[in-house]
Amino acid sequence: MNAPLSVTTAARLPAPMGSLIQHDTPVSFSFDGVSYQGVAGDTIASALAANGRWLLSRSFKYHRPRGALTFAGQDANTLVQLPDEPNVLGDERQITSGLTVTAQNVNGTLDNDRDMRLGKLSKFMPVGFYYRSFYKPKGVWKYWEPLIRRKAGLGTLNLDVRPDYHDKAYLFHDVVVVGAGPAGMAAALTAADGGASVLLVEQGRLLGGALTYARFDAAGLAADQALQILNDAVTAHARIDVMTEATCNAWFTDNYLPVIRGKRLYKVRAKECILASGAFDQPVVFRNNDLPGIMLASAAQRLMRHYGVRPGQRGVVITGSDDGYLAALDLMEQGVNIVALLDMRALPDDATLATTVTQAGITLKLEHAIFEARAEKSLHHVTGVDIRRIVARGELATEGEVIDCDLVCMTAGYMPVYQLACQAGAKLSYLDDDARFSLSGLPAHLHIAGSANGLYHLDDVMADGKRAAQIAIAGLNGTAADIAPVSASCAFRQYGWPLFAHPKGKEFVDLDEDLQIRDIINATRHGYRDIQLVKRFSTLGMGPSQGRHSALPAARLVAEATQRTVSETGVTTARPPFVAESLSLLAGRGFDPYRQTPMHQRHLALGASMMPAGHWARPAFYGRPEDRNASMQAEALAVRTGVGLIDVSTLGGIELRGPDAAELLNRIYTFAFLKQPVGRTRYATMASEQGVIIDDGVSCRLGEAHFYVTATTSGVDRVYQQMLKWNAQWRLDVDITNVTAAYCAVNLAGPKAREVLSKVCDDIDISPEGFPYLELRSGHVGSIPARLLRVGFVGELGYEIHVPSRFGEALWDLLMAAGKEAGIRPFGVEAQRLLRLEKGHIIVGQDTDGMSHPGEIGLEWAVSAKKPFCIGRRAIDILAAQPQTRKLVGFRLPKDSPQPLEGHLVLTGGEQSADAAKPGGDITGNVTSCEYSSTLNAIIGLAYVGTDVSAPGSRITIRTSGDVLVEAEVVKLPFYDAPAARQEM
Repeated sequence: MNAPLSVTTAARLPAPMGSLIQHDTPVSFSFDGVSYQGVAGDTIASALAANGRWLLSRSFKYHRPRGALTFAGQDANTLVQLPDEPNVLGDERQITSGLTVTAQNVNGTLDNDRDMRLGKLSKFMPVGFYYRSFYKPKGVWKYWEPLIRRKAGLGTLNLDVRPDYHDKAYLFHDVVVVGAGPAGMAAALTAADGGASVLLVEQGRLLGGALTYARFDAAGLAADQALQILNDAVTAHARIDVMTEATCNAWFTDNYLPVIRGKRLYKVRAKECILASGAFDQPVVFRNNDLPGIMLASAAQRLMRHYGVRPGQRGVVITGSDDGYLAALDLMEQGVNIVALLDMRALPDDATLATTVTQAGITLKLEHAIFEARAEKSLHHVTGVDIRRIVARGELATEGEVIDCDLVCMTAGYMPVYQLACQAGAKLSYLDDDARFSLSGLPAHLHIAGSANGLYHLDDVMADGKRAAQIAIAGLNGTAADIAPVSASCAFRQYGWPLFAHPKGKEFVDLDEDLQIRDIINATRHGYRDIQLVKRFSTLGMGPSQGRHSALPAARLVAEATQRTVSETGVTTARPPFVAESLSLLAGRGFDPYRQTPMHQRHLALGASMMPAGHWARPAFYGRPEDRNASMQAEALAVRTGVGLIDVSTLGGIELRGPDAAELLNRIYTFAFLKQPVGRTRYATMASEQGVIIDDGVSCRLGEAHFYVTATTSGVDRVYQQMLKWNAQWRLDVDITNVTAAYCAVNLAGPKAREVLSKVCDDIDISPEGFPYLELRSGHVGSIPARLLRVGFVGELGYEIHVPSRFGEALWDLLMAAGKEAGIRPFGVEAQRLLRLEKGHIIVGQDTDGMSHPGEIGLEWAVSAKKPFCIGRRAIDILAAQPQTRKLVGFRLPKDSPQPLEGHLVLTGGEQSADAAKPGGDITGNVTSCEYSSTLNAIIGLAYVGTDVSAPGSRITIRTSGDVLVEAEVVKLPFYDAPAARQEM
C-alpha cells in the first residue's frame, strides 16, 4: 500500500489532552486503501487528523475537497463509506481494529476527483437551474435522472446486509434534562435535590458539554474546576439517571421524548422537561471557506481536548465574540502558532482579553476579516489567507495582507440549539443589538436554560439551569413559581454580519449543498422572498447538517435582500427528527408474533412444509419444499375425488351475546342478520366507511341472542376492534369476546366427508336432509364437544368443525383414523387456495385492495338492499352509482402457456408498445391469483381488468416474467361446478 499523505506523528498531543482516547492502545484501520494507526477512542476523522490526513470527502454538487468542520457530527464534510453502511459521519464513528473506510461521492479517487471540474461550470448551474432545465422536451428527465444521480450521489447501499438487532424501551421520569453541559447538570442537581426523579440526556460521550473542551476564562481553570464539581455531584446522586451517547431526537406533545441511544429507542415521558441543549458555533462566510484545514474554533478545541490532536502548526483565528480570544489562547498553549487573531468587532467585550492575547505573542487585528482563503491548485488544504480591514457591512478594503497558515479557526458567534423548542411551538426572535437569538412562547412544563436561552458566561449558565429546575419543581408540586429570569452578568456581543462576498464567489453559506452567497440572493430575485420558499427553491438546509450552520447566515441574506429584519424573516421550520434515524431503528426489533395451532405437532409429524399466515404457522403442503407443485395438486385431487382434512384453527372467532347481538351484526356487516334463523350460517362481509371490503367470514346464529362469527386469519383483530369501537358509540346491549384462541377448527371436505364423519358423530343427524348446506349444529364428534358448520369454501361437501382448543390433537387423530379406509389425506393452504380459486371464491387482502368495493368484486348480492344502514353503506351506494372502471374477473390460459404470477400487469392490447418500458400498452389492472389446475387441465386466475373487457369471452393481455405477453380468455365464474351441486350434496 502507498504511504499516507503528509503523515505528521507530532500532531498527537500528550495527556491530559485526549479525554476520549487511550493513548497507549493502538488501533489499525484503512482509509481509501491506505493503512493508518489511531488509538482506542479515536473517531475516523480524529485518527486521520493525527496522521496528517485532512481531506475526507468531496462536496455534494461541485465535488470540492472537504475536511471536518465541527468534529461533533454536525456537518456533512466527514461522510464516508463503510463496507456495510453508507453516509457514516467520520467525526462520530469510532475506529475499530481492521475497519475498512473509503471515500464516497467520488469520480476517480478522493485525491484526484475528475468531477471537481464541475466547479468551473457553476455559472451555468445557478440556483434552481434544475427546475427550469430538465423538464423539457417532454420525457427528457428519464435521461437526465441517472446522470444526475451518478454525479450527485452519496454512499452505496449494500442490499445484502442484514440489520442488527434494534429494540425499544419505555422510561418515565419527573424531570428530563436534555443536555449535560453546565446548565443541564446544574438543573439536574437542583431538580433531584428537590425530590424529583431526573433523567439527564447527553449526546456526547462525556458529561459536561462545553466544559469538556472550551475555555471560559483567560487562565483556563474555570471549566476544569466546574466540571469536576458538577460531574462528581451528578454521578453520585441517587435520583439522577445519566444517559450519555444519547440523542433526544424530537419533542412531542405532553413531553413525549424519543431518545436514541445506540440501537435502542427510548420512549420517554416526562412531567417536566428542561432543554439545556446549548448553542451551535457559527462559521464566517468568505471565499474558499470550505477548504480542509478551515474549521470552527470549537472544532479545534474538541480535537485537542477530546482526541489529543494538534489541528495545525500555524494558525489564524477569526472571531465575532470574545470566545475567539479564548480559543486562540488554547491553541497557543498546545503548540499552534497563532500568527493573527482577527476580531470583526471594534473592541472585545472584555478589554483584558486583548492584553492577554497580545502578551501571548498573538497579533490582534480589530475590525478585520478574511477576504479569501488560499490553497494550492488541488485545494486539498488551506495554505494562507488574504486578510483585510472591514470598511462597511460585508465589505472589505481593496488591499490587505496575505498570511501563510495551515489552520483557520472561525467563530462568528452562536445560535441556540432551537430545534426541540421550536417543535414545541416556541418563537425564535433575533436581537439586532448584539446579534443573538432568543426563544419564547414555550408550552407549559417545558423550560429552557443556559446557552439555549441566550446566556454564555459560565456563572450565568449555571444559574439559569438552577432557575429552570426550580420552576420545574414548582410545576411538579402544582404551584406557581415566581422566579425572575437570570440576567447576563456582563455583555456578550456577537458580530452581526460575518458574511463577505467575493467577486469570484465560492463563499459557501451551506456547505452540504454547495450554496454560495449569490445563490441565496438570486433565489429572492426569482420572487422567493419567504425563507421557507428560499429553502425549497435552493435546497438550503436540506442536507445532513439540517441548517445548523446555514440557517442564520441565510436568514441574514434573505432579510437584507428583502429589506426586512432577521426577526421578520425568521429561520426555516425545524421538524423532527433532530438527527437522522436509521430505518432499522424506526422499525424496532425484529419482532414477529408467532403462533401455533393446537394441531401443529401433528403437521410436523406428517412432514408438512410450514408457511406464515398472519401470526400463525400453517402447513403450506405436506412434503418436501422442492415437491410443492406435485404435493399441492395431489392434495387438491384428493379433496375433489375422496376426502381431505385441513387445519383452519387460524380463522378468527368472535362471540356476541345479548339482546342486541343481531342488531350489532346488522350494522357492522353488509348483509342482513336481524332475521337470520337460529341454526343457520350466513356469509358476512365487512366494509370500511369508504365502502371498501376489508374482511369477510361466516355468521353462525347459535341462539336468539347468541352469535359466533368467523373472520380472516389476519383480519380478526381489526374486526374485533371495529366492533368494540362502534359499540362504544352505539351502546347496544351486547357482549363481544374474541375467542380465536379458545377454539380450534378443521375442515373435512370431499365427496366422502359425510362417510367419514358418520363414524365419529352419533348425536347429530348428518344426512343431507338432517344437516343441509349452510346450516350449523352443536353436538359431539366422538366425545369432543363441537360446533359443526356446513360450508363450502373449497367447493365440495364439507364440514367445518370447531372444538375447544385443548381437544385439537384429539380431534385430528379421531378424524384421521376414521378416514383411513376412505383414503383421507391432509391438505395445506396451497391446495386450499387452488380449490377455492376453482370455485371463484375471493380472499380478502389478496384479491382485494384498498379500493375494492362490492361492485368491483362481484359481491353486490352480499349487500342487503332492504336495511337502511350499515358501515360503509352510503359510500357503497355512491360508488355503485358511478361508472365502473375495473372489474375482478376470472381468466383462463392453456396449461403450456407462461404462467402469470400475482401482481403481474394486465395491459391494453396485445401489440408491442412504442414505449419499450411498458410492452403491450397501458396498464388496466393486475393479476391477484393464478395457478395451474390439474382438475381443469388449465391455468386459471383472477385479475382486475377494464370494464370494456370484463365480459366472458373477452381477451386480455397479461405481461408475465421477462416481459412475455400472454393473451388470456375471460371466463364466467366459477371455473368448477357452476351449479354448486357438489358442495350442497
